[in-house]
Amino acid sequence: MSAVDPLGPAAPAAPTAPVPAPPAPPAPPVAPVPTRAAVAAATVTADADAERLARATISLVVEPGDVRCLALTRELGGVAFLDVLREHPELRAEFAAAAGRLATVEPERVLEQSARRGIRFVVPGDEEWPTSLDDLAGAGSLQERGDVPVGLWVRGPLRLDRLAASVAVVGARSSTSYGDQVAADLAAVVGAHGRPIVSGAAFGVDYAAHRGALSAGAPTVAVLACGADRAYPAAHRPLLAHLAENHAVVSEAPPGSAPFQIRFLARNRIIAALGRGTVVVEAALRSGALHTASWAERLHRVVMGTPGPLTSAASEGVHQLLRGGGAVLVTGGADVLELLGPAGEDLVPVRRGPERPRDRLTVRARQLLDAVPVAVPAPTSSIALVAGLPPQEVEQLLQGMRQDGFVERSPAGWRLGPQGIERR
Repeated sequence: MSAVDPLGPAAPAAPTAPVPAPPAPPAPPVAPVPTRAAVAAATVTADADAERLARATISLVVEPGDVRCLALTRELGGVAFLDVLREHPELRAEFAAAAGRLATVEPERVLEQSARRGIRFVVPGDEEWPTSLDDLAGAGSLQERGDVPVGLWVRGPLRLDRLAASVAVVGARSSTSYGDQVAADLAAVVGAHGRPIVSGAAFGVDYAAHRGALSAGAPTVAVLACGADRAYPAAHRPLLAHLAENHAVVSEAPPGSAPFQIRFLARNRIIAALGRGTVVVEAALRSGALHTASWAERLHRVVMGTPGPLTSAASEGVHQLLRGGGAVLVTGGADVLELLGPAGEDLVPVRRGPERPRDRLTVRARQLLDAVPVAVPAPTSSIALVAGLPPQEVEQLLQGMRQDGFVERSPAGWRLGPQGIERR
């Protein structure tokens, strides 16, 4: 027999609880797959930033209006032309001169500092770019200056794409009081009709044009030959500060640039190209305003000139321009609006002298009236003889003019009445 366990049979073993598995780590976030549009937009933005930086660099190393460099920048693009300057400066003397400046410029710093000072760099392709400047691509060159700027340095809130309807008003620095008044009045009238006024902020006519536009509450833009951060002439610092705060100061030259004479020649093409027409108020025979007019003509803009006294040396250049058919004569802002407005709009009424009572009469009636005496009455037959008209016709005409007060009758005959004497 088997031994019996005094404690009795063993109890069945309790089941073992399963050990829970550790939680799985969270899946890493899945990065969104960029759409083709997003990739394209990012690429365009990067390309635009690179192009802007390249053009800023070119602006810093190339003289404003340099025909060859600007033409290649327009054709190749800023990035590609900058590579040409870096890799093949030996191709042209202009390239070598520009390449020699590359090591001395810091375009990123210039753009950053300019932005802090309220100066923006506007380039072709920007929404703000004034497309009227693109016409410079086909306008040739004057004194080795021309073509489309690589960009414009702009100081002020006025957008450049609002200047399509603008009018340039230019003229002599040594203007007369007559020229100042004409320029100010003309700019005020044109500006009051919603057309911005473009000029160069120089002494004389330029200053008067800006002043006239401001008096009418019109937008006005100063295009400088120096940097947009500089006041030239220094005496116009308050004007330029006001324009920079409320309108716009524009320059092709980068900030800090000095007003070299050659840069004025480059500046003139921008003044001419920005708007629809150019008005030369006063200009001597060697005036820079005539250079601006030449650019306006090349760009197929309307060129206008205001006449001055024949004895004034300040108007000799304008008179020569008018005599040669290079400009249309205008006598005020209304004439300018008529020339630049759409066909049939802003028409100037034909100027006529005051109407006289005799103007309402027929030619034969006026012929008869000349034969009627002023004080001593004359019979019909005598008046007919002097007038050279048939007596019967004379009698009929006299009776008609009597009713209108041209003649009056007395027992002795006919003489002039109040209406006939008034403006004889």
